Amino acid sequence: MFTSTNSYIASSQLQEVVNVSIALEKPLLLRGEPGTGKTLLAKAIAEHLGAPLISWNVKSTTLAQQGLYTYDAVQRLHDSRFGDGDVNDLSQYIKLGPLGQAFSMDKRPVLLIDEIDKADMEFPNDLLHELDQMSFYIPETNETITASQRPMVIITSNAEKELPDAFLRRCVFHYIEFPNPDLMRQIVDVHYPDLDEKLISRCMARFYWLRDLDELRKKPSTSELVDWIGALLRSGIDPDKLQKELPFIGVLIKKERDLVALKKRLG
Repeated sequence: MFTSTNSYIASSQLQEVVNVSIALEKPLLLRGEPGTGKTLLAKAIAEHLGAPLISWNVKSTTLAQQGLYTYDAVQRLHDSRFGDGDVNDLSQYIKLGPLGQAFSMDKRPVLLIDEIDKADMEFPNDLLHELDQMSFYIPETNETITASQRPMVIITSNAEKELPDAFLRRCVFHYIEFPNPDLMRQIVDVHYPDLDEKLISRCMARFYWLRDLDELRKKPSTSELVDWIGALLRSGIDPDKLQKELPFIGVLIKKERDLVALKKRLG
């Protein structure tokens, strides 16, 4: 059963949905605003299960085929002209992608498909068969790659695009809510276990005050809070100053428009 780890604090709801996904052997689709720990969850699950982690970082130009395998026809052509090897052995020009690697492993891995919504709209549909059957065919070598054990698949999305219904039906879905103050304290304790109580109280108050401002277009995230606390610790600042000041604000606020709005708010 998956629970929080020494490096990742998961809510009870998140722990439950991870274990449901593992039991049903279905991909776990995670949504949530940036900084809520979607990507880090895959690493935590792999650590908890003692499983290898394979990451597929999706970009706008990523094709589903690249996750299965690539065939280097250019290298084969080059070798046929200038090389000494057997160019008839096509297997040497086949390179498995992240999905292909996950299917080929003897030990059940955790496969992270990160930010799937960055790719073309057809990208999720192009993976339906492979995620269902956990196999794919390589025509160049007349070989079928089939997973001996279904990998634990974690898919993250920042909701930049809507995903197809047919894809959603094949997933267990969970929206990671932004941590409430109690859970956030636990997360901060992982990074700074011996933090001064006055400092953490002042930081938390100012952080959630910022997040409540309607004027801010990009609200500070968990990782930015952790970085901000680190900056404050290194500066040796008096925690009482945080009641009126917001030092190192560039660690928390990353848009010029938000900085202008904040200055107006602070007068």
